[in-house]
Amino acid sequence: MKVLRAALLLLLASPAAAHAAGPTMVARDVPLASAPRQLASVSAPRFTMIGLHWQGRGTVDFRTRGLDGRWSAWRPAAPEDEDRPDAGFRERTVPGWQIGNPYWMGPSDRLEVRPRGKVSGVRAFYLWSPADGVPPRMLSIASAPPIVPRLSWGANESIRRAGPYFADSLRFAVVHHTAGSNNYTRAESAAIARGIQVYHVKANGWNDLGYNFLVDKYGQIFEGRFGGIERNVVGAHAEGFNTGSVGVAVMGTYTGSGISPAARDALARLLAWRLDVAHVDPLSTLSWTSGGNARFPRGVPVFLRAVSGHRDTGFTACPGNALYAQLNDLAGRIGEIGLPKLYAPSSRGGPGGPVRFTGRLSSPLPWAVTVTDSAGTRIAAGSGAGTAVDWTWEAAAAPPGAYSWAIEAGPAVRAARGTIGGRAGTLSLQQAAAEPTVVSPNGDGVADTSTISFVLGAPATVAARLLDAGGTVVATLLAPEARPAGGQTVALVADAVPDGAYTVVIVAQNAAGREVSAQVPLVVTRALGYVGASAATVSPNGDGRFDRLSFSFLLGSSAPVRVRIVRGTAWVANVVSGPRAPGQHVVDWDGRKPHGRLRDGDYEVEVTASTELGPVSQRVAFAVDTRPPTVRLFSLRPLRVRVLEPVRLIVQLNGRWRTIDRRRPGLVPLGSPAAVRALRVVAEDAAGNRSEPLIHRR
Repeated sequence: MKVLRAALLLLLASPAAAHAAGPTMVARDVPLASAPRQLASVSAPRFTMIGLHWQGRGTVDFRTRGLDGRWSAWRPAAPEDEDRPDAGFRERTVPGWQIGNPYWMGPSDRLEVRPRGKVSGVRAFYLWSPADGVPPRMLSIASAPPIVPRLSWGANESIRRAGPYFADSLRFAVVHHTAGSNNYTRAESAAIARGIQVYHVKANGWNDLGYNFLVDKYGQIFEGRFGGIERNVVGAHAEGFNTGSVGVAVMGTYTGSGISPAARDALARLLAWRLDVAHVDPLSTLSWTSGGNARFPRGVPVFLRAVSGHRDTGFTACPGNALYAQLNDLAGRIGEIGLPKLYAPSSRGGPGGPVRFTGRLSSPLPWAVTVTDSAGTRIAAGSGAGTAVDWTWEAAAAPPGAYSWAIEAGPAVRAARGTIGGRAGTLSLQQAAAEPTVVSPNGDGVADTSTISFVLGAPATVAARLLDAGGTVVATLLAPEARPAGGQTVALVADAVPDGAYTVVIVAQNAAGREVSAQVPLVVTRALGYVGASAATVSPNGDGRFDRLSFSFLLGSSAPVRVRIVRGTAWVANVVSGPRAPGQHVVDWDGRKPHGRLRDGDYEVEVTASTELGPVSQRVAFAVDTRPPTVRLFSLRPLRVRVLEPVRLIVQLNGRWRTIDRRRPGLVPLGSPAAVRALRVVAEDAAGNRSEPLIHRR
């Protein structure tokens, strides 16, 4: 943030760009035709952008006439429905009107409207947003792509209705297109951003521009909603899914054609940086609880990708078929930018009990966790190496209070930082969480139970209950019980709980009667279980030994199933996908991916069942090993050979055969014959690969 402030001061100190006069907007009601299906055609003040509002349950199409006399194609007034704030935020205005999107049309002077269904009134908002003659200045931040700040593109800070809201964390990105013509110049991009801001604020009544970022077809990135590009600013771009997301809109319409290479590169670099700031794996998926919209009522769990399209969150075609089809490839490209990275860092627990720190690195690296007190003194530290960060601070003796923590993995990785605890003696209930959040009580040993954890700021009487979607208590997890300050856990055994979406409600009350509470969403599903592999190692080299694997799983109910091979955060091969009936299933795999065999290394098979409660996944590890082992003669007296990995040795010594299982690398004694007349040794590893024979004759 210091770098960002310094860059802004430098920008302010330089001569300001000579912006053209800011956008002007004129609102006029459009007279509707007296007969159904007739067009309403009106002359209009000169405009470059237009947006429509209308009353009634129907829809509205429109077209405009350019200053050259040519009419545009017919367009829906609201192709990106549900571009709007979340419920409960103080920017949901314009009651009784349906809201259309702002379209960049270029210089125009006439409008025709075609209502469909029941429409009782239409209001047009005509915006004139001229282009600048001076290119906007970019803001450069370490590891981020160049971004055009609000000051540079000419955002009108005087019309903002309120300050920004901030989410506790950022978990995913939502990609949009803005609608409107793709036929704009580089100089007009800033004018489009200014026009969208004015329409969102003055026509729709929102606090500010709805998107967090905008990207044009030339690869320029524009800062969107006010509040800070590195902060979790809650936008107004995907109703029910704004809190916890970043919304990025590509200027233009991408229904029939994809975005330009420059826009694709800018979008990838922007999201690679922004998701890294939030420590989000761009190739990950998640189950997110809807805040409420026409498609997903409040409280419904929704399966999302870390890089999702707007249509994944509501009834909309956004970001257009062509751009939507590019999202998977885009996520793969994002995942390759700026490595290595730290994903999903977290802390569970607090002073007075164990505190567990976890995270995941994109590649094996040494890592360290440090804890400091309020004075900045280091009081605990742990370290390790690999891709999994997992260390527990035994903080039973630590006094209540505020502590800071950091997870670091060298200068190339963005460090994660946070705080735990609070003021001593203050009743608080923090860091309530469930691990895992999806419980599968089917007895397969995977996610059969869940642990609910939370931190008390002071001693209190605590109760915890499990509520269903209707608010009915279905289980008491903790009867009112006195608990000390610090980290706490409660076990959830869901054997008798039906499948469904639930909420764990935790209530803490102190001796003075003050009460605090926390809620933790949780899903119980028996849809998937008993995922396994037929072997721990596969060797797809065509030698007839361990060339194939079988994967098995049990479905509790019918569901679409996807089986794929993953390595770390990247998927490398699809095995099978499609609907499956309840029962046991076995899938065979030939050890290959679409463009050849897998490289040797460690992999996992991921089985995912898509249910009404969201996706349920399990993984099982296996290894690919196609390299033959090596066996070397070390000495004749005593007779010993050296192996470099666990193997089975097939030994022929002086005409006698025997086998030796060696479970670790090193020297293997073969006996003490009086003389070694003929020796033949072959090593076979766990994947069935066989070495070249070691032959010795006297």
